Amino acid sequence: MGYLRGFIPWIVAGVVSSFDWRWGAIAGLVSGLLLLLQDRFRGVGLDALILEISTVVYFVVVGAVAGADPGSALADHTDVVSFGWLAATAWGTLAIRRPFTLGIAKRTTPPEYWDMPEFVRVNNHITSAWGAGFTFIGVSLAVCGAVDAPAWVGIAAHVAGLVGPAVFTKVYPARAQARLLAAQAPVTAVPR
Repeated sequence: MGYLRGFIPWIVAGVVSSFDWRWGAIAGLVSGLLLLLQDRFRGVGLDALILEISTVVYFVVVGAVAGADPGSALADHTDVVSFGWLAATAWGTLAIRRPFTLGIAKRTTPPEYWDMPEFVRVNNHITSAWGAGFTFIGVSLAVCGAVDAPAWVGIAAHVAGLVGPAVFTKVYPARAQARLLAAQAPVTAVPR
């Protein structure tokens, strides 16, 4: 569940934004920078930090808007915009054939597997799951805002959009590996 560490700045920003969106952007930026720097000092490669880098860029942009125009309409839509940003990060990394989960997976996978098409395919599916989850949350929150839905609907969208990909990330690689091993198993004759 170490991949969830990358969501800490978003959680921090969400909590602090409930008081003031400008301070939420600053808190998200500071916590994002601290995590990014901590990982870099540990020797983590940039390919494993795509989500963290995207997070810092997001909070720099939102922080700049918040500082320049505290009354900006963005203040009322940061929830939708943030999940749109995360979705764009996931879908964008797939479009350039560098799924953001690939670098994360390399941190716990032996190097001899990194160039296997199956390894890349698994990460394409995992990144797609996260992209779908982020997109679902962003669209759900936009609809909730448009129809003035009760708060629990947005909370349910958050839970579904995050838990689904998290469970998929935990379960899918083992299942894909089992299928690969079964396909590679030698066929033995069955005695009659």
